[in-house]
Amino acid sequence: MDSKFSQSLDRGLAVLSSFTPERHTISTSELADELDISRSTAHRYVTTLVALGYLQADGHGNRYRLTLQVTKLGMSAMSSTSVREHARSYLKQLSRETRLTASLAVLDGPEIVYLERMRGLRQAGLDTRVNARRPAYCTAAGKVLLAHLPAAEQKDLLGAMRLTRRALNTLTDPRQLQAQLEQAFESDIAIDDQELAPGVLGLATPVRMANREVIAAVDLVASITAVDHEDLLDSFSAPLLRVAGQISARLGYRRSES
Repeated sequence: MDSKFSQSLDRGLAVLSSFTPERHTISTSELADELDISRSTAHRYVTTLVALGYLQADGHGNRYRLTLQVTKLGMSAMSSTSVREHARSYLKQLSRETRLTASLAVLDGPEIVYLERMRGLRQAGLDTRVNARRPAYCTAAGKVLLAHLPAAEQKDLLGAMRLTRRALNTLTDPRQLQAQLEQAFESDIAIDDQELAPGVLGLATPVRMANREVIAAVDLVASITAVDHEDLLDSFSAPLLRVAGQISARLGYRRSES
């Protein structure tokens, strides 16, 4: 083995890699068995990762989960890799066609983060900053991304959210939010009807990788002075779905023929 190789770093990364979408919590004993190390060694690695902010106790016995610190690393990689680059020209096309603000967003814990935004001609007064964060539960992009999470992860994330009223139509009842997520999962379309801010509407659909995983959402944001709720859904769903499909195709996704 190369003398410059760090076995401790290798083991620490192996601990982080033990988490999967299907297994979002893990115990030190499970880590010890999986990595073929002693319980005390596993505990030492976990304690170090907790101290560094990459793991946290989940409150149910001797089990741990990843923190948003790990998500931030993935966000940094994603913001500089293919999905943003592939999406940019299509978002410009969508914004020109609809004259609305077109964005690419990803889920970061209970929030969405905008990786790219193209301001529309009819969007005076709307915040269109890249890297802006918004609560997922009251945005169209956030609802699409929450809808396509693995069931256990979605349940944990929703259970930890405070559904605070932000505007006239903000959903503060978890049952109503769950119903909208189920609808978004079935239709691949989610709507924000003045839930985030007064006078602001949103429409979103997912972006998929080759393995069908939803990794981002494309959304259109409109002011009610430019378009009403019904027109947003009726007139802009088709171009939104088309552009999200084009971005997904560039990432290797192929729609099933069945």
